[in-house]
This record gives sequence, structure tokens and C-alpha cells, in this order.
Amino acid sequence: MTDFYLNERVMKIKGNIDETDRLIDEYRPFIASVVEKHIGRFVEYGIDDELSIALMAFHEAVEKYEISRGNFLTFARTTIKHRLVDYYRKERKILPAAYLENSPDDEDSGYRDPTAEKSAEKFDESQIAEFRRLEILEIKKELSHWGITFADVARCSPRHESTKKAYLKAAEFAAGNPEVLKIIKTKRYLPVDKIVSVTKLPRKTVERGRNYIIAAVLILSGDYQYIREYVTWR
Repeated sequence: MTDFYLNERVMKIKGNIDETDRLIDEYRPFIASVVEKHIGRFVEYGIDDELSIALMAFHEAVEKYEISRGNFLTFARTTIKHRLVDYYRKERKILPAAYLENSPDDEDSGYRDPTAEKSAEKFDESQIAEFRRLEILEIKKELSHWGITFADVARCSPRHESTKKAYLKAAEFAAGNPEVLKIIKTKRYLPVDKIVSVTKLPRKTVERGRNYIIAAVLILSGDYQYIREYVTWR
């Protein structure tokens, strides 16, 4: 199955439970492969919780996918990895308890194995760093469809707080307005007139920050939870 055919198929079956379940069944080997590469061990359906998380993530990817996001399998892979990281981050809160001796004295004293805590923390940080790297690669690819590079974004990067706030105001408006966002996603141009008329920002400000605002809109409206912090300055 070609990437194009799969992308189109996913768009057609969104909201159709039976067709979505059929697609998930077909791609169970792919889902298992993503999980195994991520956690570094063999997994088996019906036994490993990670696969249940991944199945739900694949379903989520089907529902959230848009052609503008690029290849569906790339999007699904990223979504699965994000949900696995979320799963491990939540599990980390109770992970130290698994290392405790079954001793009432230890439990009463509130003892926690510092080695276990450090190991969990190191795992958490390394996974977040890896996902941040993957998101950077993904936004780089998405920007390339606009003919925009990171260097282009950097050149119009705001140097003053007032400019940062102006760019963020424009980006938040565009990302939160369905009509404007649709124009940006489908026609790949920034509707400056619409942004200026609603936000009352100076036209020159929006035009100068075009590339930066576009990057911010794509991040704010996309599945970029680990690099979104670099856009939301407030």
C-alpha cells in the first residue's frame, strides 16, 4: 500500500469505528514494531500494557490525522511514542514503590530507593529529550512544505519582549481561529489582512514576523507537546 493511498484511506475512515478497527488489525505488526524499538524488548499482545497504550494511540492518530501533517505512518509513530512517554511518566510516580522491601518498618519510615528514583528520572529526561528531537525533525519537515527553513525562522526571531508578545498574539489568534487555520493549513499562506484586522497589530510587524508566526501556528495547532513551551512565552 502506497503512502498516498493510506493517507487518503485514513481521511475517509475517520469516525467509522468498523473501518478504523479493520485498519488497526492490519497494522498490528507495525504498532508492535514501534513499541519494541521504543522500549528495546519483545512485546506480545494481551500481555504487555505498552501494546494496549499503542493501540489506543494508533486510533487517536487516525482521528487526529490531516493530510497537511504529511505521511500518516510517521504521524502515527510519533503519536504512539508520545503516549508511551506519557504512560511512563505517570507510572514513574508509583515506580519507586516497586523497589521497596515488603517491610512494615520501611513503609512506615517512608523509605524510597534513591537509585530507583534516579533511574526513573534519568529515563524520563532522556525520553523527553528524544521526543523533543523527533518533534523538531517533524516541524522542520512541515516547514519545508512552505519553503521555510530554521534559518529563515531564526532571522525573524523576536529580540524584544514587545515583539515576542505581538508575534504570539498573531500566532494564538491564527491557531485558535478555524477559518484562518484552515487557510494556513490548506492554502499555505498567512492571511495577514485577517490577522491585522482582528488583532489590531501593525501590518509591518506581522509581515516581518511571517516565518516565525507560521512556525508558531504550526506548533500550537499540531501535536508538538514537547516543543510548544518554546512558543508559549506567557
